[in-house]
Amino acid sequence: MFGFSALCAAFFCIFLFILYSLRKQSIRTRYYRKSITSVSANKTEYGYRFKAKPDWVIKEIIQLKALMHHKGCRKIADIFNRQFKTSKNITVSKTYVANVIRDHQYQIQVLQKKLKHQPPKLIARQLIWGVDLTFKQSTQKDMLPILGVVEHHSRKNLTLEVLKDKSTITQLRCLLSAIETYGKPKIIRTDNEGVFTSKLFSLSLWLLGIKHQSTDIHSPWQNGRVERFFGTLKQKLNQWSVDSFEQCDCDLQVFRFWYNNVRTHNNLNGKTPDEVWRDIDIYKRAPKNIYYFNEWDGLLTGFYHPP
Repeated sequence: MFGFSALCAAFFCIFLFILYSLRKQSIRTRYYRKSITSVSANKTEYGYRFKAKPDWVIKEIIQLKALMHHKGCRKIADIFNRQFKTSKNITVSKTYVANVIRDHQYQIQVLQKKLKHQPPKLIARQLIWGVDLTFKQSTQKDMLPILGVVEHHSRKNLTLEVLKDKSTITQLRCLLSAIETYGKPKIIRTDNEGVFTSKLFSLSLWLLGIKHQSTDIHSPWQNGRVERFFGTLKQKLNQWSVDSFEQCDCDLQVFRFWYNNVRTHNNLNGKTPDEVWRDIDIYKRAPKNIYYFNEWDGLLTGFYHPP
């Protein structure tokens, strides 16, 4: 009799334990479903937030990534927050930025291509001159400094000379000669080389009434027109041997004529820098004479249209 009572008590305890387990599981399931419903109601396209981001946020992130494709998600999020946290009271996380970039790869690539091929803005005539130095090694192992000056509006090369030395006095003499020939610009833009940051150079430009602009350190793209000019020059000059100072100076004048009067530019609508400088529209009137130009053993070729 005692054994039967103990067995019934054991079965009853097991039954209560099963009921308790089922009850607990039911409570957990209802709570889980309620949580999922609550989170789903507040879930946005890019993460869990209580309020969806405006569409302009996604466009701004796409533009930032297209402009700075080498930056990571954390840096882009920092840049965005610095710009809009105070003004529009909105911030983004690096995870949000990563999700936007992941889902808009095609739009970013299209915008990058559009920005790359975007024509530069028009600049007023005689507003900025780009000034810089480059070097050419002669066959005698001498490094010859070359001074170049490019007018930003027309891309016309105003000065291309070999210098006996790279002192400030020598460069100021060349600049004064160019000013005497072509007029005075409002701004001269240089890099941070010592001859351009000297007190004598800055004082001379101040006395002439010319503003001196220096690019940031290690930022050659900020003086892009003269750097692009030197890129064209070095492409040809690296294939050409120079024996002496006099020969280099003579050859550079030939190159300068070819660059200003023969070589056309895409960003000048197929015109040469000299045609833009003189405001000549070659497409409105037929040229009277056309001459074939060939110098530097075929390195400099094209057709010259006299004005």
